[in-house]
Amino acid sequence: MNTADLGLPVDVPSTALFTDHYELTMLQAALKGGAADRRSVFEVFTRRLPEGRRYGVVAGTGRVLDAIENFRFDADVLGFLRERRVVDEPTLEWLASYRFGGAVWGYPEGEVYFPGSPILRVEGSFAECVLLETVILSILNHDSAIAAAASRMASAAGERPLIEMGARRTHELAAVAASRAAYVGGFTTTSDLAAGFRYGIPTVGTSAHAFTLLHDNERDAFQAQVDSLGRGTTLLVDTYDVTEAVRLAVEVAGPELGAVRIDSGDLLLVAHRVRQQLDELGATDTRIIVTSDLDEYAIASLAAAPVDAYGVGTQLVTGSGHPTCSMVYKLVARAESADPKAPLVPVAKKSTGGKTSIGGRKWAARRLDAYGVAEAEVIGLGAVPAELSDRQLLVELVKGGQVLAREPLDVVRDRHAAARANLPLSATQLSRGEAVIPTEYV
Repeated sequence: MNTADLGLPVDVPSTALFTDHYELTMLQAALKGGAADRRSVFEVFTRRLPEGRRYGVVAGTGRVLDAIENFRFDADVLGFLRERRVVDEPTLEWLASYRFGGAVWGYPEGEVYFPGSPILRVEGSFAECVLLETVILSILNHDSAIAAAASRMASAAGERPLIEMGARRTHELAAVAASRAAYVGGFTTTSDLAAGFRYGIPTVGTSAHAFTLLHDNERDAFQAQVDSLGRGTTLLVDTYDVTEAVRLAVEVAGPELGAVRIDSGDLLLVAHRVRQQLDELGATDTRIIVTSDLDEYAIASLAAAPVDAYGVGTQLVTGSGHPTCSMVYKLVARAESADPKAPLVPVAKKSTGGKTSIGGRKWAARRLDAYGVAEAEVIGLGAVPAELSDRQLLVELVKGGQVLAREPLDVVRDRHAAARANLPLSATQLSRGEAVIPTEYV
C-alpha cells in the first residue's frame, strides 16, 4: 500500500500511531487480565445530527479501509512506544504481529444516515478492534462533515457545477481528504492537485489577483494568460474596476472567452451587470464563475443570478459551521468469555447526560412510503422483518481481515446523489429543522 493513497506523507510507514495513548494502555490491561481475546462488536454512530441539519452523509469509508489495511506496528513505531514506555514488552510483542483479522460492515459510502444509524460495525477480538477506534473516528467525523456541507451546497446550486477551492484554508493533508469528501457530496472539480493525483478528481484553475498585479496593466495580464492558456481560459475581472476589466477581457480574448471570475462585491448585483455587459459585447457564451467566501446560503441566494459555476473554499473545508459529526465508536456486544463459541452479550453505557447507548449487534433498514420515498430509518436486533429484508443498509466491507472491494469515487458520488434524491423534498431545504425522517427502534 502506497501511503500517498491515504493522503499521508510518503515517509509515514503506517497508520498505527493515528490513535490515542489510552487505546494501547487498555490493550495492555486486557492482555494481562485475560479479556483481550473476547469476541467484541463495536459500532460507529451519532446520537444526533449537527444542529439544523436534516440528514448526514457517510464519507471516508474508502479511506477507513485503507487505514485498517495499513495499521501496522513496524520497527520504528515499536521503538517509539518502547522509548516512551507507553506499554510493556509483552504488549509490544503482541503489537509486532498485529493484523486486523475481523469483519467490518457498514453503510455504503455516499449513503445518507440519521441519529442512531450504525454507520460502521467492527467485529473481532476486543484487542484488535479497540485499537482502530481513533483512526476510524478521525476519518469518518472529518469526511462526513465535509460531505454533508458539500451535499447541502450541491442542493442549493442545482445543476450548476461546484469547484472545491479550500486547500489553503485547512491543514495540507486535511485538504486532500476534504476534496475527496466534497466530490462525494456533489462537487465536480477541485483546485487541489494532490487530490487529483491521489483520487482522480478533475482539477481546474487559472490565475489569482497576484498575476494581474504582476503586470504593468490589466491588458498585459489578460493578454499573457490568453496567449498561454487560450481563449477558453477564465479571466479574473475584479482586481481593479469590473466593468473595465470585462471590456478588456473580451477585447483581448474575443467573444470566445471561456469565463470570467468575480471574487468580491455584491455578487448578485455584479453578476447581473457582467452578464448584461458580456451579452452586449457579443460574448454570449462566456460563463460567469463566482467565488468569495460562499456557503450554501450564499449559493441559494444566487439562484436567480446569471451565474454558471461556484467556487467554494473556507466554508466547505470547515463543514460550513459543523466541522465534525460527533460520531462515536462504542462497544455494543462482547462474548461471555474468550471461548470462540461463547455467546455475545449486549452491553451499553447507561450514564445520564444524554450519552446513553443501545446495546446489541444491530441491523438497519430504510422503510419507504407508497411512493418510494424514505419515511423512516429502522434499527433493530435479531431477525430483520420480512418487509424490510430488501431494504437493509449494512454491507460487508472486510471479511477475515481482507478488504472485499474498493469502489471508484464516481460510483460513491452517484450513490449519494441517488440516496439524497430518495429523501423527502424537505431534506434539501436550508431552513433549520430536525432529521428529515425519524429513527425507529424495533
